[in-house]
Amino acid sequence: MVHSCTQQYILACDSVTLVVKPRYYDFYTRGLMPVHHYWPIRNDDKCRSIKFAVDWGNSHKQKAQEIGKAASNFILEELKMDFVYDYQFHVLNEYAKLFKYKPTVPPGATELCAESMACLAGGLEKKFMMESMVKSPSDTSPCTMPPPYDPLIRQSLERRKVTVERQVEVWEKQSRGES
Repeated sequence: MVHSCTQQYILACDSVTLVVKPRYYDFYTRGLMPVHHYWPIRNDDKCRSIKFAVDWGNSHKQKAQEIGKAASNFILEELKMDFVYDYQFHVLNEYAKLFKYKPTVPPGATELCAESMACLAGGLEKKFMMESMVKSPSDTSPCTMPPPYDPLIRQSLERRKVTVERQVEVWEKQSRGES
């Protein structure tokens, strides 16, 4: 029921993902909530934290399944390739504004098309490359990126995450007979 991973997300397999608080965050992580989308693992006592998470998941199978399903739904709804491409478009455009020069294509450069890159791949790799390939220009403009969270909302979400993580730590300590 519960599977562990090391510093990576395996959110799309309907299993509870155990996540050590990352040093850096992916672009979508602000929407993930502990004990709703994943199980938080303490960085300072990983082995005991993982053991508690596995024991908890095995004794709370329905809740563990709900966490795994919520993670899968998040991935399916929030990480569609169109959203990823929109995000990348915005990041690259903002990055381009920092340039002090105008980039040019070097003489003798060869353009590679996605189809030729996918031809070298096989199996699932080729399947995923073909599925994620942009097949034609978009009829619409890229999305409008949501504004950054209002500082008060962001602080509220961060406090909520910390509160849930602390609650998990309390449960861990109680399971070991600590107070």
